[in-house]
Amino acid sequence: MELKFQYNKTSLHAIRKQLKIREDALPTLKNKESALRAEVQKARDKAHELDVQIQQRFTELDKLHRIWSEFDPSLVSIKNVEIESRKIAGVRTPILKQIDYELGEFNMFNAPSWYHEGLEILKSLSQLQIERLLFLRKMHILDYVRKKTTQKVNLYEKAQIPAFNDAIRKIKRFLEDEETLSKAAQKILKNRMVKEAAS
Repeated sequence: MELKFQYNKTSLHAIRKQLKIREDALPTLKNKESALRAEVQKARDKAHELDVQIQQRFTELDKLHRIWSEFDPSLVSIKNVEIESRKIAGVRTPILKQIDYELGEFNMFNAPSWYHEGLEILKSLSQLQIERLLFLRKMHILDYVRKKTTQKVNLYEKAQIPAFNDAIRKIKRFLEDEETLSKAAQKILKNRMVKEAAS
C-alpha cells in the first residue's frame, strides 16, 4: 500500500493516530470474524439437518403414496409468515417467529378420517422447509459479512499497519537526520565564530 505523507512532526502524529486506531480495532475485527465463522457453520449445519429431516419425511410419505393421491393439497395454504430479526455479531439475521395457515373447508363425513393428520403433516413439512430457507438465508448473510470482515482484517494486518509503521520509521529517520545535520551545522558555525573571535 502506497501511503502519502510529509516528512514533519504533524504528519508523524497523524500517522501514529491512524495506526493506533487500526491496532485497537484489529482484535475486535478478528473476534467478529471468528464469531461469524462459527455462526455460519452453525447455520449451515442446521440447514443440512433440516434438509435431512425433510427428506426423511418425504421418504415416509412416499410409502403412503396411494393414500396421498386422495388428499387435496389446496386445503392448506400459507396465509402469513412472520419473521423477526436477531443480531449476531452486529449483523441482523432472520428468525422464524410464526406461520399462519389458511385451512380450506372439507366435509368431515365424506373425507377420509386421516385428513386432519394429513393437514398437520403438510403444515409441519412447510414449516421445516421455511425454516431451512431462513437458515440458508442467515448463512448467506453472515458469510457475506464474514468475508467483508476478513478483507478488512487482511487490509489492516497486511497492508495498512505495515505501511503506517514503515512511514513512521521513514519520518523518524528523516527528522533524526535533520536534527543531526542541524547540530553539526551549529557546531561548525560555533567553531567558526570561536576562530574568528580568536583572530
